[in-house]
Amino acid sequence: MGIAHEIEIQRRHFAGIARKYHEEFVTQGDEHTFALAFLVAMIDHFKFESILDIGSGTGRALLYIKDRKPQLQMVGIEPVRELRKVGYRLGIPESELIEGDATRLGFDDGQFDLVCSFGVLHHVRHPATVVTEMLRVARKGIFISDSNNFGQGSFLTRTLKQIINSLKLWRVADFFKTGGKGYLISKGDGLAYSYSVFNNYNLIQSQCKSVHILNTAEGNVNPYRSASHVAVFGIKKRHEHK
Repeated sequence: MGIAHEIEIQRRHFAGIARKYHEEFVTQGDEHTFALAFLVAMIDHFKFESILDIGSGTGRALLYIKDRKPQLQMVGIEPVRELRKVGYRLGIPESELIEGDATRLGFDDGQFDLVCSFGVLHHVRHPATVVTEMLRVARKGIFISDSNNFGQGSFLTRTLKQIINSLKLWRVADFFKTGGKGYLISKGDGLAYSYSVFNNYNLIQSQCKSVHILNTAEGNVNPYRSASHVAVFGIKKRHEHK
């Protein structure tokens, strides 16, 4: 048992649902569509010419962005072969949707203007490792759309979670919640860890000149406290778009 076992559980899950994944789990109008619409609007502003998408699945982000910005150089990495095969059938060239490991990206430092991920990091045992690699490969910035566990649930549930987290006891609480495994398994999402994009905010901020927060689901003035899904946009060079 260990990380390798957890990765294999996840691979088997997505391989098993690959044929129906795009139709049943890629929902137009959900939080990631909202995040993609925002990202596309930023492409011209920052003059992004190349994008790497981490954990592409069947190529949702690749298809969305290329449909609107066909001139972009785009590459997606996806470890599950069955998901990649669906992407190829949807029209993505094999050279643009390749096998890869998000914890060890096979690209040079700063090779892509932007590195992005959509709904990936809550499937990773150590998301900081992936974010570190994203920052390394990105020349201008990174964009992450994912869950915020501290903004999920009723007001009382969210408040309790936030108090536990402020006391630095979240790992202990999560240990008991998951029976010591550290993860839960659901029919649609497979193996998932309790994750918030805010877990990696300080890491992103340490390598970016500016960091922007966007709640991609309903929320109030404080996305950490109120929004179940959030996007983080880190810009490495402040005036790169000029």
